[in-house]
Amino acid sequence: MTEPSAWRHGYDLMKHTGLSSGTLYPLLMRMTEQGLVEAEWQEPARLGRPARHAYRLTATGVALASTIVPETGTVSRLSSV
Repeated sequence: MTEPSAWRHGYDLMKHTGLSSGTLYPLLMRMTEQGLVEAEWQEPARLGRPARHAYRLTATGVALASTIVPETGTVSRLSSV
């Protein structure tokens, strides 16, 4: 990710990581409970669309990620946290 503290929607994270929703969302919930990720409801950009959860790494999450992610700063696929 180019901006680790940017808000991202789950669908965007699934596309970026290649993880299924059944894998990604439990990880996001656990990471939120551990203080690595924060989540918020975001209002829709257009009328008639539902509100969606958005996620971003906390400062602790960014620090942990910087110890795991290669120096290229990109992640092609996450296997576990």
